[in-house]
Amino acid sequence: MRIYDISLPISEALPVWPGDPPIRITQVSHLERGDEATLTHVDMGAHTGTHVDAPAHFVAHGLTVDALDLGTLVGPAQVVHALEADALSANVLRELDIQPGSVRILFRTRNSERWAQGEVGFHQEFVAITEDGAAWLAAHGVRLVGIDYLSVASFVEPAATHRRLLRAGVIALEGLNLSDVGAGEYLLICLPLRIVGAEGAPARAILIDPVPQGFGLS
Repeated sequence: MRIYDISLPISEALPVWPGDPPIRITQVSHLERGDEATLTHVDMGAHTGTHVDAPAHFVAHGLTVDALDLGTLVGPAQVVHALEADALSANVLRELDIQPGSVRILFRTRNSERWAQGEVGFHQEFVAITEDGAAWLAAHGVRLVGIDYLSVASFVEPAATHRRLLRAGVIALEGLNLSDVGAGEYLLICLPLRIVGAEGAPARAILIDPVPQGFGLS
């Protein structure tokens, strides 16, 4: 069994979406300063690094992250390589090797190479899902979609794709690093922080290969 940690490490060097709160990590006490214990204070937005978007992010009265079904966040997932794509449109998705019945799909694009190279600046020209691509995914029964940059939607038009997915009940898992992950089926375990009333939350996401017996496509 191999475990892939596909989460981004959280540090003050990690880029955030422009306008989001910056990451601030301070140690309010530390053993090396003679304190009784080391205690770290973390200040950051709910959409920092690897994180989950709940419907409430773009849908009025939508589910918040603490109310999401863990059965959607844990289960078999297909990693799909789209290394040549500039955008994940419906036409592009039709040509990819997406298995019928896949309910959790994680897209590895050239975005992941940025994480592999240790880049720390925010890049506006990342590969994202278009609105018609989001509609295609929802129509094909996808319940969770993951992308290897900080948003499933493009920088210039962030709302439409989110609304298409979230209104259909599709959870968005953003900020993945899939640079070491081959195409194929894995067991996804994604557990966002249980922040009451929040529209999203940071998550630790891992993939397990092979998928343990007893887990089907759903």
